[in-house]
Amino acid sequence: MSTPEGKVKDRVKKLLKSFPCIYYHMPVQNGMGAPSLDFICCVRGYYLAIETKAPGKKPTPRQELTMEAIAKAGGFVYVVSDDESFTRLEAFLNLFAS
Repeated sequence: MSTPEGKVKDRVKKLLKSFPCIYYHMPVQNGMGAPSLDFICCVRGYYLAIETKAPGKKPTPRQELTMEAIAKAGGFVYVVSDDESFTRLEAFLNLFAS
């Protein structure tokens, strides 16, 4: 059975796969190298990183620093944990990937 965060990840994967122009991968975090978020995507030339959380959970301080660095570099960052945040990501993808 999938965890609450796993269910969010599955929903995001399904959404990303519905756009043929999106490349994404999910880095495996093993404590070595630079930190990353759950999904790293290229959407028609735009850098997008997505962190998924179980409903009610927030990013860790390290994840917040990673998100800040990505945003400062001009990338887009989304945290998806519930229907509202999923809808915001979906709207972004509909705008940039369609």
